Amino acid sequence: MNLLDLFPEEDYRLQMRFERGSVAEFFAPTERHAELISERRHWLQTSPRTYAALLPEGIPLLDETITMANDWQTDAGFALAKETKSPWERCLALGELLEPDFLLLKPDADGYFQLLGGCVCFPSSWSLAEKIGRPLEFIHGVVPGLNSQLGNQIHGFLSKIKPGIAWQRANWGLSRSVELNQHPERRLPRLDASARLEEIWLRVEHQSLVALAQNQGIFFGIRIAIHPLAEVKKDSALAERLSRVLQTMPEEMARYKNLAAARSTIIALLLS
Repeated sequence: MNLLDLFPEEDYRLQMRFERGSVAEFFAPTERHAELISERRHWLQTSPRTYAALLPEGIPLLDETITMANDWQTDAGFALAKETKSPWERCLALGELLEPDFLLLKPDADGYFQLLGGCVCFPSSWSLAEKIGRPLEFIHGVVPGLNSQLGNQIHGFLSKIKPGIAWQRANWGLSRSVELNQHPERRLPRLDASARLEEIWLRVEHQSLVALAQNQGIFFGIRIAIHPLAEVKKDSALAERLSRVLQTMPEEMARYKNLAAARSTIIALLLS
């Protein structure tokens, strides 16, 4: 994705924009495969219950995902035999073999999507353990205005996804750490007015939603890309668009994104 597409030439607003993509391409190994998998294995082996979760209702979704993943990556030697591992072991194994993080979602009897499993080694300041078993309304409740403005659109979209297509979008944030794993328990440095240009990064979440047709669920993939703010500043158009978004972002949203204390500093750095 071109970063200019992430920041339209307009004031800040919540939006839900998805584009069609390839399932296999989104989850395929990249040139950083060995590095990413090594780090994923480190976190999953160090603290598996922090970075993975699976409810009994999520097991069919996990197994359908494994079947699908085996079809994508046969040439890469990807293989998970469902018969030889427990569901929990299969969840961890999938987390150690795929580069992106993943979540497993399914609607309940009333049609409300719930988080039933996943593996999130590279969270953007949130905890999987706090979200597991919760409906999307609870998960999104911390995002100011999201449920009221886009809640119905999100549910409608998820319920209509067809198999074989990856519906992709991107989300962004700013961080004072280049670390992929920004779990809140790690207490990494936070942005404030003292932040310097060289210690600020644009953190982009590339998201992919794939229908699990057999079990009426959703496989939600998340890839993280990190860009130094110093590089963003070199593109004058991009710097101007990001500064405009920051200037027009509601204070409540700036606090949610951990930007309130550093917002004026970041804008000045981008435009200086």
